[in-house]
Amino acid sequence: MILITRLKEYRARYNLKQEDLAKLAGVRRETIVNLENGRYNPSLKLAMDIAKVFSCTVEDLFIFKEEEKT
Repeated sequence: MILITRLKEYRARYNLKQEDLAKLAGVRRETIVNLENGRYNPSLKLAMDIAKVFSCTVEDLFIFKEEEKT
């Protein structure tokens, strides 16, 4: 499965920089960078903390998609 994040989209909507979101979620900016680039899968707690920042659901921010087989 592949994790697709909509963090960049939501950050733009709320006019937040990566550093701003990191502070609000209680993590380092590098964590947000890695999430946005698909290099890190968030814990459930982190996903919920970020969703709270944007007043949305975890499912709005993070989508698991089946890998396409070639």
